Amino acid sequence: MSDTAAAVPEKTRPTVARGVHATWIYTLSSIVFFVVFIGAVLIVVGLTAFTRSNTIIDAVIVVFMFASLVLQTRYCWFLRVGIGGGLPYPAWTLSVAALPGIVWTLGLFSAELWQFTPLPLWVSTVLIACLVSRRARWLMVAAGIILFAMHAVSAHAILGGGAEIGGLSDGIQVYIYATMMPFAVIFSLWWWNIVVELDRHRRSAAELAIAKERLRFAADLHDIQGHHLQVIALKAELAERMLERDPVAAREQLQETRLVAAQALQETRSLVAGYREVGLDNELRNAREVLSAASATCVLKVDALPASVDARRALAFVVREATTNILRHSNASHVEIALQTENGCSSLTIVNDGVDAVPTSTEGTGLAGLRARVADRGGTLAIAMSDERFELIASIPDIASNDSFDHVEQPHG
Repeated sequence: MSDTAAAVPEKTRPTVARGVHATWIYTLSSIVFFVVFIGAVLIVVGLTAFTRSNTIIDAVIVVFMFASLVLQTRYCWFLRVGIGGGLPYPAWTLSVAALPGIVWTLGLFSAELWQFTPLPLWVSTVLIACLVSRRARWLMVAAGIILFAMHAVSAHAILGGGAEIGGLSDGIQVYIYATMMPFAVIFSLWWWNIVVELDRHRRSAAELAIAKERLRFAADLHDIQGHHLQVIALKAELAERMLERDPVAAREQLQETRLVAAQALQETRSLVAGYREVGLDNELRNAREVLSAASATCVLKVDALPASVDARRALAFVVREATTNILRHSNASHVEIALQTENGCSSLTIVNDGVDAVPTSTEGTGLAGLRARVADRGGTLAIAMSDERFELIASIPDIASNDSFDHVEQPHG
């Protein structure tokens, strides 16, 4: 993934799905583990060296090592912008580089700790490198390696015979983890960028489905209104021309104009009614498509449609509003919609597994509106919720059940 496709900064990022948030928590935890492990080993090694030397410089190095670890751990949260996403406030970056720089410098005068003091600066270099462009990133990693080598040469020059490699075997693991850190952190952030991009495309697919439906409605409305308005304009113009020389013919044209206008009004009302009151079978399929676009597996289990038009209309409204509530108030990964019609009663059950809170929409659009609409048809609406499972059951009386949806839909999406 290129750096131009880096994740959006946290302040402008849209709310991501629960699965994406969990992925970030896992990514952050793995990066923090590397940082904390290396820092903790360095502090333990530093304390051990201080007990042997009892020098002030070793004590100061341990203090700055601890301060560097705290800043580096906090700095990991800025990595959420993704690889190449840009640096945070300059003060943070300067601080996370300055304190390890002090450790690097003081280590040149410590015979006990000189071989470990370049590591905090190396950790900070890797963290900062993740946020810059690709070219600058690898230049920073190379600069970190050069600083590591310069530290060894400088320490030997300053300490002379005192710069012996001692105690390195006690902290050999920290060198192994420090070597792996650039690859592990950069790969983790690269994978995080992919997850964010997939979530962005998923949301775009859902928005595109809505936009396509709006375009379809707009096209139908344009066809109806455009045709009739053109006819009305022509007949009105003709009536205006005939008004003085043939009033009777002009009156006939005006009557036809009125009829065309009435026909346009009727067709527009029919179009809007059809748009608002989609058939129950279409509403079920639309729910499956929208939920699938939102990365939720949707299973339809439909035995028979109600024979009553009112019952089908009410249940279609329940399906539509329940689907909207799932998209707004949950992070469901699996939804099951079941419809049964038997013994003169139709029962619609909608279950999802990702409820964060009970939806409390306003009257007419939320659960209260659903309950009122179902009650108007002599039915009942029941709701059950446990842990992350939310179940809605709508039951409406039906006259007969001779329509059929003669198959069970397989999981889709």
